[in-house]
Amino acid sequence: MSHTNKNNWTRREFIKGMGIAAASSSISSCAINANRAPQNISQQALEIEQLVNPKTLEKPNLTIGYVPVNDCAPFAVAWEKGFFRKYGLNVTLSREASWGTSRDGIIFGRLDASPVVCGAVTNARTGAEGARHAPLCAAMTIHRHGNALTMNRAMWEAGLRPWNEYNGDLETFGRDFRGYFGKLRPENRVWAVVLSSAIYEYFVRYLAAAAGVAPDEEFRIIIVPPPQMVVNMRIGSTQGYMVAEPWNTRAISGNEGIGFTFAQGREIWQGHPDRLLAVMESFIDENPKTYRSLVKAMIEACRYCGDSKNHEEVTKIISNRSFTGAKPKLTRPGIVGDYNYGGFDGKSRVISSPGTTIFFDYPSNLATIENDHSTFMWQSESLWLMTQATRWGQNKEFPKNAEELAKKAWQTKLYREISSEMGIKSPSDDYKVAAADNFIDKKAFDPSDPIGYLNSFEIRANRPKSFFMS
Repeated sequence: MSHTNKNNWTRREFIKGMGIAAASSSISSCAINANRAPQNISQQALEIEQLVNPKTLEKPNLTIGYVPVNDCAPFAVAWEKGFFRKYGLNVTLSREASWGTSRDGIIFGRLDASPVVCGAVTNARTGAEGARHAPLCAAMTIHRHGNALTMNRAMWEAGLRPWNEYNGDLETFGRDFRGYFGKLRPENRVWAVVLSSAIYEYFVRYLAAAAGVAPDEEFRIIIVPPPQMVVNMRIGSTQGYMVAEPWNTRAISGNEGIGFTFAQGREIWQGHPDRLLAVMESFIDENPKTYRSLVKAMIEACRYCGDSKNHEEVTKIISNRSFTGAKPKLTRPGIVGDYNYGGFDGKSRVISSPGTTIFFDYPSNLATIENDHSTFMWQSESLWLMTQATRWGQNKEFPKNAEELAKKAWQTKLYREISSEMGIKSPSDDYKVAAADNFIDKKAFDPSDPIGYLNSFEIRANRPKSFFMS
């Protein structure tokens, strides 16, 4: 392979650059990675032809976080297949213990970039209670869907079943839900999510309220890192939790008798964003070429993960000890789409769907807007997150400059520019109506009237209950 033109970097130069980066960051890398993050570049990555010369980038050596859930697939693929190196980046991956450390690592400068829960970027801009305040930015989503609500066996035995078996009957679900929680001691009425300001928190509240249950009166919401979800349920400290795969499937297939999947997040809001690729605003300002390379590498990785012919390979990659460390039978359902809801009556509840996790191309039922794809960020979705933060008292009122904040937080215009350089077209608008049929309560979201939407909810809170650390 020839590397004589100015747009390529020799392997010798690359390895030399890696050595310099390793020497400069050896102390922090050892402390953070704890020998769990991947350490050695694959042969395939070393041999890939570079489109970008690292010498042309402001900061080619980056430390990027990831959390050991299925969400890490694009990061694992970008590492293993050489997409980071293709765009001139020498990346050190940092395995993060939780979504809080993933977010805070960016804010406090330990990480250059990392995935975060989608509400973290929006709420960082609005100053919502429970969120870390900082000028966070994101230009792309990592994926949509890929998460679920898990309930314990006691809830099954009390008569609760997966949502699809209720056939859209929120009233009956609400009766079953209230009947179960009403018999519990107050200290046992606990639901776990991964982080305050996560869409998972809003989904738990949204679901309860749609069923006629005031969440702040019926149960507490605590923060639990993903790998600790199953053990917390096993010892009885939580009745249910919402998290990304494989930690829902693990309660079914990896720890038989622990719990069952009540619903995937896509059954609450079909098409919802999940994780974003976050950086500080200053990183984009100071390293515009580097940032473009990073987004391109991640777009390419997301497209690779989204191609069905790669799903088995992606499952194998993320099952590696460096990433989820879970057996392929646990990571596979969320990637391939053969999703098992579990249960304790011996019945098969496997449902196959290409929309189980969406990394790039939408399934046909969601491909309704020309040139739309999963990594494109709709600023209207940032507004939806603001309505939920306001609904539950994390914002005292809906921000008067909401559209300005959404524009700063979700860098849609910049994404269009970067993706167009890759030959990828994107929608021309920043806002879209989220159709009623996409929500569990059949309530559409029109971004032109967020306050009207917010006021249409009968159940809401003036102030949220305190968050309890587990």
